[in-house]
Amino acid sequence: MSISIKEANAKAVERMQNAEPVLVDIKTAGDVIPEMTKKTILHAGPPVEWENMCGPMKGAVIGALIYEGLAEDEDEAVELAGSGEITFDPCHHHQAVGPMAGVTSASMPVYVVENQDQGNKAFCTINEGLGKVLRYGAYSEEVIEKLKWIENTLAPALKEALSLMEDGINVKNMTSQAIHMGDECHNRNKAGSALFIREITPYLLQTDIDNDTIKDMINFMADNEHFYLNISMPACKATMDAAHGIEGSTIITAMARNGVEFGIRISGLEEEWFTGEAQVIDGLFFPGYSTDDANPDIGDSTISETAAIGGFAMAAAPAIVGFVGGTPEDAVNFTKSMYEISVEENDTFTIPSMGFRGTATGIDVRKVVETGILPTINTGIAHKDPGVGQVGAGLVDPPKNCFEDALRAFAKKYRG
Repeated sequence: MSISIKEANAKAVERMQNAEPVLVDIKTAGDVIPEMTKKTILHAGPPVEWENMCGPMKGAVIGALIYEGLAEDEDEAVELAGSGEITFDPCHHHQAVGPMAGVTSASMPVYVVENQDQGNKAFCTINEGLGKVLRYGAYSEEVIEKLKWIENTLAPALKEALSLMEDGINVKNMTSQAIHMGDECHNRNKAGSALFIREITPYLLQTDIDNDTIKDMINFMADNEHFYLNISMPACKATMDAAHGIEGSTIITAMARNGVEFGIRISGLEEEWFTGEAQVIDGLFFPGYSTDDANPDIGDSTISETAAIGGFAMAAAPAIVGFVGGTPEDAVNFTKSMYEISVEENDTFTIPSMGFRGTATGIDVRKVVETGILPTINTGIAHKDPGVGQVGAGLVDPPKNCFEDALRAFAKKYRG
């Protein structure tokens, strides 16, 4: 091939290193997400049609159709979802990401994160909190009421507060600080959520919103340790989209799961997905639940690992093993092994306990296949039935075949 893979990968990783994702606004999905319509439902992971969706994703679709006023109840929503009138498409095809089911519909408010190095944007819904929530497939009246409260109260307030900031919130710097405080910013977001609340609260207090409402909003954010996840995810998406589409690059620019399949995208292979069967997560279950209750791996949140945090930064978050299983030594070893499949070390996300060594950055699909080392992913476990919610957390290996298939396709394209 005429182009050097090494040079192409260096360009892709340079885009990652230079990315400056900044939270600049909150807007309505239908107004800002490309090609979004009233009858478009975006979802996590690679493409999947209604009839093949897992339980939590189907439940989230039902909830979104009720939330949008397109259906009155579950029966109407199921009929509409299967009618062919609704367009289902991955969030990743629309500059967006979503945790767990990842379902995003036109009326939902979304964070707008702009990569100020390349000018590209990424979007993500606001985290709903814990318990029975849409991202886990719940669609009861209380779920819809919470989504409406986010749409009509929380989102406008955060939007107004952001408008008072001169430069928005630099998410890359905030994530770096959170890692130094014990987060890895995928399954552990305690520090990131606290940093965001600290940053936004003074500006909320400058608005004309009454103090009781502000108190309710702060309590809502503070009670949800994963609130920051929906901010860091679009920052990672904006980072990786800047590295996508580079001719001759073998860098992985997306890893995502829809509860049925795990899929990856490669920088030099444009929009193509390479998929394998989503795996059941090995981890710690909440009391009363077991592997028999678990849905296979689901969600776009593996954009975290793709962008050099999450499982790649576990050494910075030893306390996470109490949530996902293993020991602090395991967390360090997982992080160290990721250098074997990556191109560089990150110049912003550094790990204090490892002498401030940067996290492994730029997963090279060739190295994954050559070494047999799979990207380390830590994630939540969804119940296989819609509406039950999270039942645990743990570690999961992606299916090997998707990396092998991607490398074969790369060889076919560039070497005939």
